[in-house]
Amino acid sequence: MDVDLPARLARLAREHRVPGAQLAVHHEGETVTAETGEETYAAGEPVTRRSAFPLGSLTKPFTATLVMTLAACGDIDLDAPLAEYVPEVGAGRGGPGPRMTARRLLSHTSGLASNLDEGGDHSGARRRWVARHCRESGTAHPPGTVFSYSNIGYILAGHLVEVVTGMSWWEAMEAVLLKPLDIAPAFVVGPPSGFRPVVDGHTVRQPGDRMLPVTWQTLPKVAAPSAGLALGAADLVTFALMHLAHPALQPVLDRDSAREMRRDQLAGVTAGPFGMADSWGLGWAVYHDAGPDWFGHDGTGEGTSCHLRFEPAGGTVVALTANAATGPALWEDLLAELRSVGPAVGGRGLSAPPDPALRTSGPPECVGRYVNGEMELTVVADGAGGLRLTTGEAERFELTCFEGLRFTMRETSGGRTTYTGRFLRDPETGGIDLIQVTGRLARRARDENDAPGGEG
Repeated sequence: MDVDLPARLARLAREHRVPGAQLAVHHEGETVTAETGEETYAAGEPVTRRSAFPLGSLTKPFTATLVMTLAACGDIDLDAPLAEYVPEVGAGRGGPGPRMTARRLLSHTSGLASNLDEGGDHSGARRRWVARHCRESGTAHPPGTVFSYSNIGYILAGHLVEVVTGMSWWEAMEAVLLKPLDIAPAFVVGPPSGFRPVVDGHTVRQPGDRMLPVTWQTLPKVAAPSAGLALGAADLVTFALMHLAHPALQPVLDRDSAREMRRDQLAGVTAGPFGMADSWGLGWAVYHDAGPDWFGHDGTGEGTSCHLRFEPAGGTVVALTANAATGPALWEDLLAELRSVGPAVGGRGLSAPPDPALRTSGPPECVGRYVNGEMELTVVADGAGGLRLTTGEAERFELTCFEGLRFTMRETSGGRTTYTGRFLRDPETGGIDLIQVTGRLARRARDENDAPGGEG
């Protein structure tokens, strides 16, 4: 590529108040890497290729790949009831009917709730945690009916790996996947592995855009399979190239299994991953752009932001790691610049807005309380024809509404990232029954005595 990637990355990092970042691009058979800034703001330790950034949810494609290696060996049937391997999940509500399967875990169609209860007890063995939180009788949606992004589903997928292999998720990740790819592992939580440094995240606060280090990742140990890896941008490129059967890499996953991971898994699903991607495979988001399909995933930790995209037809891969909460804005600007000078990287950002000409007032019938497991979203009228949304963590967002029950949302405290979401009508009653934000689908609570969750 005839592009000065280091200079471009350094400039974007300055513009977005990102203390340190890595960029790796594989294009036309060549991989180029760039690093800029510091692992911790004003601490003097430079970001290097070896620096490991907490990947957040970008851990999920790695866990999905572990599951698929076991499926390729015949140890797991992707479409068998999960209870055959993990009896703790029990039977579905009401007897026969759609069941949780490994395929549904990896494609976020299992029906499991989206997020962990931040105030809950997540200590102890993962098996006991699964028995308490992953039962089929307590799903937020009937399995196989809708896409609803689920961290809990990937915790269960990690437990499935442990049951089948007899190893911990950390041991399996290192032995089965990372070591054959010559990737030195680092983990946010769990047993230490080697001496690879894990960078600090950062928040950017007003006034003055002050950068504040986040020195402790709050991820519970039980949640490691959903967000526990820490790696570098070059490692992410290596991982993607393995999925593309690059001849210089050990084929950890066979071509057919890798192709199945990229196949659209959402046929017949009534609600897709609106605001995140165009569709979803097994661990991979799918982006339908003007040219060939692109695949990838994003992830955020405590003050970190990591992104991966790849395009199988041309073999292009782009990966970014950033140690600030402003990383998503850097990523969006980077994508725009790369598209103007080199590979037309696919995949919109979370903040891609609808057409401003379609803006409308906030429909009053959207007002209400919506729940998904422990996640609770409350939509209220603001008194001026608009809507506001409050989360259970007391975060407040201003909604800008558009035709088709779509909206964008921005933190009222001055956050820089704008997310897209939508309301959905019940096909039988015509009433607004669901809200979808960052892929998570929450159902309207009928009265104040309703418990979160349930199949409705």
